[in-house]
Amino acid sequence: LERIEDRPPVVLRDLFRFVDRRPVPLSDVESVERIVRRFVTSAMSHGSLSRETHEALAEAMNEMGAMSNSGEGGEAPERYGSPRNSSIKQVASGRFGVTPGYLASAEEFQIKMAQGSKPGEGGQLPGHKVTDEIARLRHTEPGVSLISPPPHHDIYSIEDLAQLVYDLKAFNPVARVSVKLVSTPGVGTVAVGVAKARADAILISGGDGGTGASSLESIKHAGSPWEVGLAEAHQTLVANGLRSVVALETDGGLRTGRDVVIAAMLGAERFGFGTLPLLALGCKMVRHCHLNTCPVGITTQQLDLRAKFTGASEQVTAMFTMLAEEVRRHLAALGAHTLGEIVGRADLLEVADHPVGARLGTLLVRAEGRSRHPGFRRFGLSTLSERIVAEAAPALEDPPRAVRISYPVSNEDRTIGARIAGEISRRHGDHRLPEGTIDLRLSGTAGQSLGAWLTDGISIRLRGTANDYVGKGMGGGLVVVAPRRTEWVPHAAGNAVLYGATGGKVFLAGTVGQRFAVRNSGAVAVVEGCSDHGCEYMTGGEVVVLGPVGRNFGAGMTGGVAYVWDPDRVLPRVLATTSPPMRRLLGTEGEALRELIGAHLSETGSPVAGDVLEDWDRSLVRFWVLRTTRPTEPAEVESIRSSAP
Repeated sequence: LERIEDRPPVVLRDLFRFVDRRPVPLSDVESVERIVRRFVTSAMSHGSLSRETHEALAEAMNEMGAMSNSGEGGEAPERYGSPRNSSIKQVASGRFGVTPGYLASAEEFQIKMAQGSKPGEGGQLPGHKVTDEIARLRHTEPGVSLISPPPHHDIYSIEDLAQLVYDLKAFNPVARVSVKLVSTPGVGTVAVGVAKARADAILISGGDGGTGASSLESIKHAGSPWEVGLAEAHQTLVANGLRSVVALETDGGLRTGRDVVIAAMLGAERFGFGTLPLLALGCKMVRHCHLNTCPVGITTQQLDLRAKFTGASEQVTAMFTMLAEEVRRHLAALGAHTLGEIVGRADLLEVADHPVGARLGTLLVRAEGRSRHPGFRRFGLSTLSERIVAEAAPALEDPPRAVRISYPVSNEDRTIGARIAGEISRRHGDHRLPEGTIDLRLSGTAGQSLGAWLTDGISIRLRGTANDYVGKGMGGGLVVVAPRRTEWVPHAAGNAVLYGATGGKVFLAGTVGQRFAVRNSGAVAVVEGCSDHGCEYMTGGEVVVLGPVGRNFGAGMTGGVAYVWDPDRVLPRVLATTSPPMRRLLGTEGEALRELIGAHLSETGSPVAGDVLEDWDRSLVRFWVLRTTRPTEPAEVESIRSSAP
């Protein structure tokens, strides 16, 4: 602490001084126990960190009534509901390891739009850190590098983000939703949009700090100070009358109680720490995180190095207790009784005499507006979703009783199925209910996110058409979309269908739009054509396409299998250069494929599936297969891409 306070100015906050005010007795300042509840650990995944480190952080924060962040790598189900559970679950539709049970274990969801220490890049885990354990949690293959590039492929506008907020609230109406943004000029305008999208909190992430996964060139000399983005976000929200509806958080190199107080004065109510708790657990800052060779077992997956981990949750609680006590001393000197009193009080700061200081005046403008302690905003969900939960009550009993529910739908009925899936997951986690326990029959045009976050035991059969995001993040169950018998139409659903799914089955009698089955890691699907970017970043599951596909098919696909019926030999011209090699069917693959198409015909009555099966021998030779092989296995055939027309 003394070394930081005595150093020459190296970060913006080093140029700030507290104004002189009449102090209050330290005994009159709020307690350490109340202050630590505003602390969170920054998002660090199980994968970037060892299991022992990740669990120690969660235990420490839960013990203090604070919150730990899972990061974007999933979490072991045995931790749900235990002292080792991370209260904040990082999520977007395509995040690794996002299952219904994972969502049900959260008090808060955090949508990561970008990362402050490496803006423009997403999450990254090198292949040598993807062990069998990490691959299991992330629904992928061991040894495969994992990247989550921004922008997310289902979030191209503020409306898309608002839909994801709605989807998460539909699954768990009492959980908070925060959105992680990067400190950068203009972030205030984005923050206003996020607040209008009905998020509960906004994180402004600064450029300092880093990650236990990414290479050094990704995090060096990148990002902006959190002071810049935080001040702008707070001032802009106040100017737009939105400051009272959303909480602000910041992270990125916070080290001291003084840092916390300055962050509060610039507008933050919550404060994130990454490096600091790792130092408390024994981090030596050797910066081998991305190499998997951490000598103290904190950021490695190697068992021999993990055995050297000596940290304990008590070390983290002791560190945060001392930090909160330092905050109390600063508050007393400032004449403040609580941390909440100084949130947004930039007028309590002044700039030191320094050449850079003259340019910092805009950060210290006091914006008069009521701040908000983190809580959740009331959210009006679909009345149809609530009716379904009420009618499905027998299925939630022990033992569950089967129910059948029928309703007409319109495109105003969004995220149908998520609410009942959330109730089931809250009771059972990712454990299965008997197949078809809840049989939901719909007719009409469904709104966005039909079947999002669906879980086993739920079947949704829609006669009509659907909008975007069908089966988004589904972890089980069944979704069938087929036209009404009297009006066969070619289009079944919109964009980003089956995005980030980890399980379940989807049968779509018709074509879909762009980004079909992106980041699918376990679902089985049959569709009759898709537009651009189909099966991108797929890590598992099975997909059958009985029709044409758009450009860039299979880009970055590292797992699972895709069968494409291609009688016109179009696939070689639109296949992505980063896709697996394509080939014809081998061995028993034809039998498995015929079984899937037969199930599709049975569920939908599709004439396309009927024609393919009727002349099966001829159809079989018109299928291409995209299937990855593990690095230790020989490729069964050579790629024919070089010789394809």
